[in-house]
Amino acid sequence: MDRTEVVGERVQRWVARAYDRSAPWLLGAAVFGQSIATVRDWTAPVVLVLTSLTAVAAGVARRSRWPLFTTTAAGVLLLGLWPGLLVSAYYAGTTLRRRRELAAFLGGCLAVILPAYTFFTDLGVHMVGCSQPCLGTGAQLDGLANKGSALLFIGMGLVVGLWVRARRDVLAGLHERAERLEREQAARAEQARGQERARIAREMHDVVAHRVSLMVLHAGALEVNAPDERTARAAELIRGTGRDALENLREVLGVLRAPAGAPAPLTPQPGLDDVAGLVAQSRAAGVEVTRRDEGTPRELPAMVGSTAYRIVQEGLTNVHKHAPGAPVEVVVGYGPEEVSVTVRNEAPTRQATGPGGGFGLVGLRERVHLLGGEFRAGPTARGGFEVVAVLPARTSRSGTETAGTQTAGTETAGTDLPYAAHDRGAAT
Repeated sequence: MDRTEVVGERVQRWVARAYDRSAPWLLGAAVFGQSIATVRDWTAPVVLVLTSLTAVAAGVARRSRWPLFTTTAAGVLLLGLWPGLLVSAYYAGTTLRRRRELAAFLGGCLAVILPAYTFFTDLGVHMVGCSQPCLGTGAQLDGLANKGSALLFIGMGLVVGLWVRARRDVLAGLHERAERLEREQAARAEQARGQERARIAREMHDVVAHRVSLMVLHAGALEVNAPDERTARAAELIRGTGRDALENLREVLGVLRAPAGAPAPLTPQPGLDDVAGLVAQSRAAGVEVTRRDEGTPRELPAMVGSTAYRIVQEGLTNVHKHAPGAPVEVVVGYGPEEVSVTVRNEAPTRQATGPGGGFGLVGLRERVHLLGGEFRAGPTARGGFEVVAVLPARTSRSGTETAGTQTAGTETAGTDLPYAAHDRGAAT
Protein backbone atom coordinates (compact mmCIF):
# COMPACT_ATOMS: atom_id res chain seq x y z
CA MET A 1 0.00 0.00 0.00
CA ASP A 2 1.52 3.29 -1.10
CA ARG A 3 1.42 6.62 0.69
CA THR A 4 -1.38 7.98 -1.51
CA GLU A 5 -3.73 5.15 -0.50
CA VAL A 6 -2.89 5.64 3.19
CA VAL A 7 -3.58 9.39 2.99
CA GLY A 8 -6.80 8.72 1.09
CA GLU A 9 -8.03 6.30 3.75
CA ARG A 10 -7.22 8.80 6.50
CA VAL A 11 -9.10 11.57 4.72
CA GLN A 12 -12.04 9.24 4.14
CA ARG A 13 -12.17 8.27 7.81
CA TRP A 14 -11.91 11.92 8.87
CA VAL A 15 -14.77 12.92 6.54
CA ALA A 16 -16.89 10.03 7.84
CA ARG A 17 -16.30 11.05 11.47
CA ALA A 18 -17.00 14.71 10.69
CA TYR A 19 -20.24 13.82 8.92
CA ASP A 20 -21.32 11.47 11.71
CA ARG A 21 -20.83 14.22 14.30
CA SER A 22 -22.38 17.03 12.30
CA ALA A 23 -25.35 15.14 10.79
CA PRO A 24 -27.69 15.58 13.81
CA TRP A 25 -26.98 19.32 13.93
CA LEU A 26 -27.49 19.70 10.19
CA LEU A 27 -30.74 17.75 10.33
CA GLY A 28 -32.05 19.82 13.23
CA ALA A 29 -31.14 23.06 11.46
CA ALA A 30 -32.85 21.89 8.25
CA VAL A 31 -36.04 20.93 10.09
CA PHE A 32 -36.07 24.25 11.92
CA GLY A 33 -35.50 26.28 8.75
CA GLN A 34 -38.12 24.42 6.69
CA SER A 35 -40.64 24.63 9.52
CA ILE A 36 -40.13 28.39 9.87
CA ALA A 37 -40.50 28.79 6.10
CA THR A 38 -43.91 27.07 6.23
CA VAL A 39 -45.55 29.98 8.09
CA ARG A 40 -45.62 33.70 7.46
CA ASP A 41 -45.73 34.81 11.09
CA TRP A 42 -42.52 32.97 11.97
CA THR A 43 -41.90 35.28 14.93
CA ALA A 44 -45.01 34.09 16.76
CA PRO A 45 -44.09 32.44 20.09
CA VAL A 46 -46.01 29.24 19.39
CA VAL A 47 -44.21 28.86 16.04
CA LEU A 48 -40.76 29.40 17.55
CA VAL A 49 -41.43 26.97 20.38
CA LEU A 50 -42.79 24.16 18.22
CA THR A 51 -40.21 24.52 15.46
CA SER A 52 -37.36 24.64 17.99
CA LEU A 53 -38.64 21.56 19.84
CA THR A 54 -39.08 19.68 16.56
CA ALA A 55 -35.54 20.61 15.49
CA VAL A 56 -34.06 19.41 18.78
CA ALA A 57 -36.09 16.18 18.61
CA ALA A 58 -34.85 15.55 15.06
CA GLY A 59 -31.26 16.05 16.25
CA VAL A 60 -31.60 13.41 18.99
CA ALA A 61 -33.70 11.00 16.91
CA ARG A 62 -30.76 8.61 16.60
CA ARG A 63 -30.93 7.90 20.31
CA SER A 64 -34.69 8.29 20.83
CA ARG A 65 -37.36 8.72 18.13
CA TRP A 66 -40.37 9.29 20.39
CA PRO A 67 -39.67 12.99 21.10
CA LEU A 68 -39.66 13.54 17.33
CA PHE A 69 -42.97 11.72 16.91
CA THR A 70 -44.54 13.75 19.74
CA THR A 71 -43.37 17.20 18.60
CA THR A 72 -44.26 16.39 14.98
CA ALA A 73 -47.80 15.44 16.00
CA ALA A 74 -48.16 18.68 17.96
CA GLY A 75 -46.80 20.73 15.05
CA VAL A 76 -49.19 19.12 12.56
CA LEU A 77 -52.22 19.52 14.83
CA LEU A 78 -51.53 23.14 15.74
CA LEU A 79 -49.66 24.61 12.76
CA GLY A 80 -49.73 22.06 9.96
CA LEU A 81 -45.90 21.85 9.85
CA TRP A 82 -44.77 19.24 7.31
CA PRO A 83 -40.91 18.87 7.73
CA GLY A 84 -41.25 16.83 10.90
CA LEU A 85 -43.50 14.37 9.07
CA LEU A 86 -40.80 13.59 6.52
CA VAL A 87 -38.08 13.04 9.16
CA SER A 88 -40.42 11.06 11.43
CA ALA A 89 -41.41 8.73 8.61
CA TYR A 90 -37.74 8.21 7.70
CA TYR A 91 -36.77 7.22 11.25
CA ALA A 92 -39.87 5.03 11.50
CA GLY A 93 -38.72 3.16 8.40
CA THR A 94 -35.17 2.68 9.71
CA THR A 95 -36.01 1.72 13.31
CA LEU A 96 -39.42 0.02 13.40
CA ARG A 97 -38.83 -3.66 12.67
CA ARG A 98 -42.22 -5.27 13.06
CA ARG A 99 -45.16 -4.85 10.72
CA ARG A 100 -47.36 -4.18 13.71
CA GLU A 101 -45.20 -1.21 14.67
CA LEU A 102 -45.26 0.20 11.14
CA ALA A 103 -49.04 -0.22 10.97
CA ALA A 104 -49.38 1.58 14.31
CA PHE A 105 -47.20 4.42 13.03
CA LEU A 106 -49.26 4.84 9.86
CA GLY A 107 -52.46 4.74 11.90
CA GLY A 108 -51.09 7.42 14.20
CA CYS A 109 -50.17 9.59 11.22
CA LEU A 110 -53.70 9.37 9.84
CA ALA A 111 -55.15 10.03 13.29
CA VAL A 112 -53.15 13.26 13.44
CA ILE A 113 -53.46 14.46 9.83
CA LEU A 114 -57.20 13.93 9.29
CA PRO A 115 -58.33 15.96 12.33
CA ALA A 116 -55.71 18.62 11.65
CA TYR A 117 -57.10 19.31 8.17
CA THR A 118 -60.74 18.85 9.13
CA PHE A 119 -61.24 20.98 12.23
CA PHE A 120 -60.25 24.63 12.21
CA THR A 121 -58.12 26.00 15.05
CA ASP A 122 -57.35 29.68 14.76
CA LEU A 123 -54.19 30.67 16.58
CA GLY A 124 -53.68 33.80 14.52
CA VAL A 125 -50.79 32.42 12.47
CA HIS A 126 -50.71 32.92 8.70
CA MET A 127 -49.42 29.94 6.70
CA VAL A 128 -47.50 30.32 3.47
CA GLY A 129 -49.97 30.18 0.51
CA CYS A 130 -52.96 31.22 2.63
CA SER A 131 -54.93 34.40 2.07
CA GLN A 132 -56.33 34.30 5.60
CA PRO A 133 -55.16 33.13 9.04
CA CYS A 134 -55.06 29.38 8.90
CA LEU A 135 -53.55 26.71 11.05
CA GLY A 136 -53.55 23.72 8.75
CA THR A 137 -57.13 22.97 9.79
CA GLY A 138 -60.31 23.38 7.75
CA ALA A 139 -59.06 26.17 5.49
CA GLN A 140 -58.35 25.45 1.85
CA LEU A 141 -54.55 25.44 1.67
CA ASP A 142 -53.04 25.87 -1.77
CA GLY A 143 -49.43 25.49 -0.50
CA LEU A 144 -47.57 22.53 0.93
CA ALA A 145 -49.80 22.13 3.98
CA ASN A 146 -52.59 19.93 2.60
CA LYS A 147 -53.62 16.33 3.00
CA GLY A 148 -52.10 15.09 -0.22
CA SER A 149 -48.70 16.64 0.36
CA ALA A 150 -48.65 15.44 3.98
CA LEU A 151 -49.38 11.88 2.90
CA LEU A 152 -46.73 12.23 0.19
CA PHE A 153 -44.14 13.29 2.75
CA ILE A 154 -45.03 10.35 4.98
CA GLY A 155 -44.88 7.86 2.13
CA MET A 156 -41.62 9.22 0.71
CA GLY A 157 -39.90 9.31 4.09
CA LEU A 158 -41.12 5.81 4.95
CA VAL A 159 -39.95 4.33 1.64
CA VAL A 160 -36.52 5.91 1.95
CA GLY A 161 -36.20 4.73 5.54
CA LEU A 162 -37.18 1.16 4.64
CA TRP A 163 -34.66 1.16 1.77
CA VAL A 164 -31.86 2.42 4.03
CA ARG A 165 -32.70 -0.20 6.65
CA ALA A 166 -32.72 -3.00 4.04
CA ARG A 167 -29.37 -1.80 2.69
CA ARG A 168 -27.90 -1.75 6.19
CA ASP A 169 -29.16 -5.27 6.83
CA VAL A 170 -27.61 -6.50 3.59
CA LEU A 171 -24.26 -4.87 4.37
CA ALA A 172 -24.32 -6.25 7.91
CA GLY A 173 -25.04 -9.71 6.53
CA LEU A 174 -22.18 -9.42 4.05
CA HIS A 175 -19.79 -8.28 6.79
CA GLU A 176 -20.87 -11.14 9.02
CA ARG A 177 -20.42 -13.61 6.19
CA ALA A 178 -16.97 -12.22 5.37
CA GLU A 179 -15.92 -12.47 9.02
CA ARG A 180 -17.23 -16.03 9.23
CA LEU A 181 -15.32 -16.98 6.08
CA GLU A 182 -12.16 -15.40 7.48
CA ARG A 183 -12.55 -17.35 10.72
CA GLU A 184 -13.10 -20.57 8.80
CA GLN A 185 -10.11 -19.88 6.58
CA ALA A 186 -7.94 -19.14 9.61
CA ALA A 187 -9.12 -22.37 11.25
CA ARG A 188 -8.32 -24.38 8.12
CA ALA A 189 -4.90 -22.73 7.83
CA GLU A 190 -4.18 -23.46 11.49
CA GLN A 191 -5.25 -27.07 11.00
CA ALA A 192 -2.98 -27.37 7.97
CA ARG A 193 -0.09 -25.85 9.92
CA GLY A 194 -0.68 -28.27 12.74
CA GLN A 195 -0.68 -31.24 10.39
CA GLU A 196 2.51 -30.04 8.70
CA ARG A 197 4.22 -29.47 12.05
CA ALA A 198 3.24 -32.98 13.13
CA ARG A 199 4.59 -34.42 9.86
CA ILE A 200 7.90 -32.56 10.26
CA ALA A 201 8.14 -33.76 13.87
CA ARG A 202 7.61 -37.37 12.79
CA GLU A 203 10.25 -37.09 10.06
CA MET A 204 12.77 -35.52 12.41
CA HIS A 205 12.11 -38.15 15.08
CA ASP A 206 12.18 -41.14 12.74
CA VAL A 207 15.22 -40.06 10.70
CA VAL A 208 17.38 -37.51 12.50
CA ALA A 209 16.88 -38.66 16.07
CA HIS A 210 17.41 -42.31 15.13
CA ARG A 211 20.68 -41.66 13.32
CA VAL A 212 22.04 -39.30 15.96
CA SER A 213 21.26 -41.95 18.58
CA LEU A 214 23.25 -44.47 16.57
CA MET A 215 26.14 -41.99 16.39
CA VAL A 216 26.08 -41.60 20.18
CA LEU A 217 26.04 -45.38 20.68
CA HIS A 218 28.95 -45.94 18.30
CA ALA A 219 30.90 -43.10 19.88
CA GLY A 220 30.37 -44.68 23.30
CA ALA A 221 31.57 -48.02 22.05
CA LEU A 222 34.60 -46.38 20.46
CA GLU A 223 35.38 -44.57 23.72
CA VAL A 224 35.37 -47.85 25.64
CA ASN A 225 37.44 -49.73 23.07
CA ALA A 226 39.74 -46.86 22.04
CA PRO A 227 43.36 -47.95 21.41
CA ASP A 228 44.78 -44.72 22.87
CA GLU A 229 43.74 -41.80 25.07
CA ARG A 230 43.49 -39.30 22.21
CA THR A 231 40.95 -41.43 20.39
CA ALA A 232 39.01 -41.91 23.62
CA ARG A 233 38.82 -38.15 24.19
CA ALA A 234 37.63 -37.60 20.62
CA ALA A 235 34.99 -40.30 21.04
CA GLU A 236 33.89 -38.75 24.34
CA LEU A 237 33.52 -35.36 22.62
CA ILE A 238 31.44 -36.89 19.82
CA ARG A 239 29.24 -38.72 22.31
CA GLY A 240 28.67 -35.61 24.46
CA THR A 241 27.93 -33.43 21.45
CA GLY A 242 25.50 -36.00 20.08
CA ARG A 243 23.76 -36.26 23.44
CA ASP A 244 23.35 -32.46 23.54
CA ALA A 245 22.02 -32.55 20.00
CA LEU A 246 19.41 -35.12 21.02
CA GLU A 247 18.28 -32.97 23.94
CA ASN A 248 17.94 -29.93 21.69
CA LEU A 249 16.11 -32.03 19.14
CA ARG A 250 13.62 -33.14 21.80
CA GLU A 251 12.93 -29.47 22.60
CA VAL A 252 12.26 -28.71 18.94
CA LEU A 253 9.99 -31.75 18.61
CA GLY A 254 8.11 -30.63 21.72
CA VAL A 255 7.44 -27.25 20.13
CA LEU A 256 6.37 -28.82 16.83
CA ARG A 257 3.97 -31.21 18.54
CA ALA A 258 2.52 -28.63 20.93
CA PRO A 259 -1.10 -27.69 20.12
CA ALA A 260 -1.81 -24.31 18.57
CA GLY A 261 -1.91 -21.54 21.16
CA ALA A 262 -0.10 -23.57 23.80
CA PRO A 263 2.69 -21.66 25.59
CA ALA A 264 6.17 -22.60 24.47
CA PRO A 265 8.45 -24.15 27.06
CA LEU A 266 10.47 -21.48 28.82
CA THR A 267 13.85 -23.15 28.55
CA PRO A 268 16.93 -21.00 29.17
CA GLN A 269 18.46 -19.76 25.95
CA PRO A 270 22.23 -19.62 25.44
CA GLY A 271 23.99 -16.27 25.52
CA LEU A 272 27.45 -14.80 25.26
CA ASP A 273 28.40 -16.52 28.52
CA ASP A 274 28.02 -19.84 26.70
CA VAL A 275 30.36 -18.89 23.86
CA ALA A 276 33.26 -20.31 25.88
CA GLY A 277 31.69 -23.76 25.53
CA LEU A 278 31.54 -23.38 21.75
CA VAL A 279 35.18 -22.30 21.67
CA ALA A 280 36.19 -25.26 23.85
CA GLN A 281 34.32 -27.72 21.62
CA SER A 282 35.99 -26.32 18.50
CA ARG A 283 39.41 -26.50 20.12
CA ALA A 284 38.76 -30.06 21.15
CA ALA A 285 37.89 -30.84 17.53
CA GLY A 286 41.31 -29.56 16.44
CA VAL A 287 40.45 -26.01 15.38
CA GLU A 288 42.71 -23.18 16.53
CA VAL A 289 40.28 -20.63 18.01
CA THR A 290 41.18 -17.33 19.61
CA ARG A 291 38.63 -15.31 21.52
CA ARG A 292 38.98 -11.77 22.78
CA ASP A 293 36.64 -9.08 24.11
CA GLU A 294 36.82 -5.38 23.37
CA GLY A 295 35.33 -2.86 25.74
CA THR A 296 33.74 -3.53 29.10
CA PRO A 297 31.63 -6.72 29.18
CA ARG A 298 28.13 -6.23 30.57
CA GLU A 299 24.85 -8.08 30.78
CA LEU A 300 22.90 -8.03 27.54
CA PRO A 301 19.20 -8.50 26.76
CA ALA A 302 18.23 -12.12 26.26
CA MET A 303 17.43 -11.63 22.55
CA VAL A 304 20.75 -9.92 21.88
CA GLY A 305 22.76 -12.49 23.82
CA SER A 306 21.04 -15.41 22.12
CA THR A 307 21.55 -13.91 18.66
CA ALA A 308 25.23 -13.26 19.39
CA TYR A 309 25.59 -16.88 20.51
CA ARG A 310 23.97 -18.14 17.30
CA ILE A 311 26.31 -15.98 15.22
CA VAL A 312 29.39 -17.48 16.87
CA GLN A 313 27.90 -20.96 16.58
CA GLU A 314 27.17 -20.61 12.88
CA GLY A 315 30.57 -19.05 12.20
CA LEU A 316 32.45 -21.88 13.89
CA THR A 317 30.25 -24.46 12.19
CA ASN A 318 31.08 -22.97 8.79
CA VAL A 319 34.77 -23.12 9.63
CA HIS A 320 34.47 -26.82 10.47
CA LYS A 321 32.71 -27.53 7.18
CA HIS A 322 34.34 -25.13 4.71
CA ALA A 323 37.73 -24.11 6.14
CA PRO A 324 39.28 -27.10 7.91
CA GLY A 325 42.57 -26.30 9.58
CA ALA A 326 42.15 -22.52 9.34
CA PRO A 327 42.78 -20.42 12.49
CA VAL A 328 39.69 -18.64 13.76
CA GLU A 329 39.30 -15.41 15.72
CA VAL A 330 36.17 -14.57 17.67
CA VAL A 331 35.86 -10.92 18.71
CA VAL A 332 33.08 -9.48 20.87
CA GLY A 333 33.03 -5.70 21.09
CA TYR A 334 30.97 -3.86 23.71
CA GLY A 335 30.02 -0.33 22.67
CA PRO A 336 27.92 2.25 24.54
CA GLU A 337 24.76 1.44 22.54
CA GLU A 338 25.62 -1.71 20.63
CA VAL A 339 27.53 -4.95 20.74
CA SER A 340 29.47 -6.32 17.78
CA VAL A 341 30.30 -9.96 17.08
CA THR A 342 32.97 -10.96 14.56
CA VAL A 343 33.98 -14.48 13.53
CA ARG A 344 36.95 -14.38 11.17
CA ASN A 345 39.01 -17.27 9.81
CA GLU A 346 42.14 -17.42 7.70
CA ALA A 347 42.46 -19.27 4.42
CA PRO A 348 41.83 -23.03 4.81
CA THR A 349 44.82 -25.34 4.81
CA ARG A 350 42.86 -28.42 3.67
CA GLN A 351 40.14 -29.02 1.14
CA ALA A 352 36.62 -28.56 2.45
CA THR A 353 34.63 -31.76 2.80
CA GLY A 354 31.53 -30.72 4.70
CA PRO A 355 28.19 -30.17 2.91
CA GLY A 356 26.73 -26.69 2.75
CA GLY A 357 23.02 -26.14 3.40
CA GLY A 358 23.05 -22.50 2.35
CA PHE A 359 20.51 -21.31 4.95
CA GLY A 360 22.66 -20.56 7.98
CA LEU A 361 23.78 -17.07 6.98
CA VAL A 362 20.31 -16.25 5.68
CA GLY A 363 18.82 -17.12 9.05
CA LEU A 364 21.45 -15.05 10.86
CA ARG A 365 20.74 -12.06 8.65
CA GLU A 366 17.02 -12.31 9.42
CA ARG A 367 17.69 -12.57 13.14
CA VAL A 368 19.92 -9.50 13.16
CA HIS A 369 17.54 -7.43 11.04
CA LEU A 370 14.64 -8.31 13.35
CA LEU A 371 16.61 -6.71 16.17
CA GLY A 372 17.36 -3.64 14.07
CA GLY A 373 21.06 -4.45 13.66
CA GLU A 374 23.52 -4.73 10.80
CA PHE A 375 24.92 -7.92 9.31
CA ARG A 376 27.51 -8.69 6.67
CA ALA A 377 29.38 -11.80 5.64
CA GLY A 378 31.97 -12.30 2.92
CA PRO A 379 35.54 -13.20 2.03
CA THR A 380 38.52 -11.26 3.35
CA ALA A 381 41.47 -9.87 1.42
CA ARG A 382 43.72 -12.67 2.75
CA GLY A 383 41.57 -15.48 1.38
CA GLY A 384 39.60 -16.13 4.55
CA PHE A 385 36.01 -15.42 5.50
CA GLU A 386 34.39 -13.25 8.14
CA VAL A 387 30.95 -12.80 9.65
CA VAL A 388 30.25 -9.45 11.32
CA ALA A 389 27.08 -8.41 13.16
CA VAL A 390 26.31 -5.21 15.06
CA LEU A 391 23.39 -5.54 17.46
CA PRO A 392 21.73 -2.61 19.26
CA ALA A 393 21.97 -2.91 23.04
CA ARG A 394 21.21 0.53 24.38
CA THR A 395 20.85 1.30 28.07
CA SER A 396 17.60 3.02 28.95
CA ARG A 397 17.30 5.82 31.52
CA SER A 398 15.93 3.43 34.09
CA GLY A 399 19.03 1.30 33.75
CA THR A 400 17.43 -1.63 31.93
CA GLU A 401 18.78 -2.90 28.66
CA THR A 402 16.85 -2.70 25.42
CA ALA A 403 17.50 -4.12 21.98
CA GLY A 404 16.11 -2.02 19.16
CA THR A 405 12.34 -2.08 19.38
CA GLN A 406 12.26 -5.56 20.91
CA THR A 407 11.27 -6.12 24.52
CA ALA A 408 14.02 -7.66 26.57
CA GLY A 409 12.91 -11.06 27.76
CA THR A 410 13.42 -14.76 27.45
CA GLU A 411 13.50 -16.06 23.91
CA THR A 412 11.23 -19.06 23.78
CA ALA A 413 11.48 -22.00 21.50
CA GLY A 414 8.25 -20.93 19.84
CA THR A 415 9.73 -17.71 18.45
CA ASP A 416 12.94 -19.57 17.61
CA LEU A 417 11.19 -22.26 15.62
CA PRO A 418 12.22 -21.28 12.05
CA TYR A 419 15.91 -21.50 12.98
CA ALA A 420 15.80 -23.93 15.90
CA ALA A 421 16.56 -27.13 14.04
CA HIS A 422 19.44 -25.55 12.14
CA ASP A 423 20.99 -23.57 14.99
CA ARG A 424 20.80 -26.32 17.59
CA GLY A 425 22.00 -29.08 15.33
CA ALA A 426 24.45 -27.46 12.91
CA ALA A 427 27.29 -27.18 15.39
CA THR A 428 27.19 -30.87 16.21
